[in-house]
Amino acid sequence: MKERRKKRLLSAISILAIFILFLAGSSLHPVKKAELEGMITVAHRGASGFAPENTMAAFQKGLELGADFLECDVQLSKDNELILIHDLYVDRTTNGRGSVRQFTLKELKQLDAGTSFHPTYAGETLITLDELLKEFYGKIGILIEVKNPAINRGIEEKIVELLDQYPDLQSIVVQSFDVNVLKRIHELNDNIQLGVLINGSFIPMSTKYIDELTSFAAFINFNVSSLDKRTVDQIRKRNCKVLVWSKKDKRLIQKAILYGADGVITDFSRWPVDQEVFMEME
Repeated sequence: MKERRKKRLLSAISILAIFILFLAGSSLHPVKKAELEGMITVAHRGASGFAPENTMAAFQKGLELGADFLECDVQLSKDNELILIHDLYVDRTTNGRGSVRQFTLKELKQLDAGTSFHPTYAGETLITLDELLKEFYGKIGILIEVKNPAINRGIEEKIVELLDQYPDLQSIVVQSFDVNVLKRIHELNDNIQLGVLINGSFIPMSTKYIDELTSFAAFINFNVSSLDKRTVDQIRKRNCKVLVWSKKDKRLIQKAILYGADGVITDFSRWPVDQEVFMEME
């Protein structure tokens, strides 16, 4: 008898859970064009849904599709040059094998960074942060993510040294999951706009922590799955912007609007011209 009651209770809980999820999903209405106005669009690793990530082709595509920012990942080569690549290893996106730090800039430049995406991009090469800035500075915003600072020691100084060559830094943002890296950049040049990438384990965020981050950062950016409207409201009250991203949630735009975020970071920087393409994101 007790076992039967237990089964009934579990069944009722399951039904209730499904109903709650249904209500949550139903609150996300189709996006209206007016709701998209003013939202920031960031081409993740360039328009990496259309061209090989972190290459000139992807960044050019992001510009063509009307993104507000190009996002890139920066690491150091063996000879301490600022190279744009996401992974610790070159294996996934190039025809090379080994860690980025094993290669000099000249050796990295000899790798094919396009064929693994599609044969039509054969011969596409990795590029430096310097090359990206020379090509796109003044045309579009640049969002630079600092990767693996524990391995890329001294990368903060290299980035600041390069950015010091540009008179107006309002279109450039440097972001990282590592708060200490951002504080170091802030010490070196407090004119550089900074963005804190938030790990889900820091959610919910205390008011004290929000105060600390917004004291030096212009952006605080989240995976949309770990975000809530209260957090967005608290951050925006402190004159700081919020960007969101997701690799799996096809309702990214709706959630960004629902939570009051300032914009989205996406592989498909084509919206609102073609929302259908954007919503195909995995």
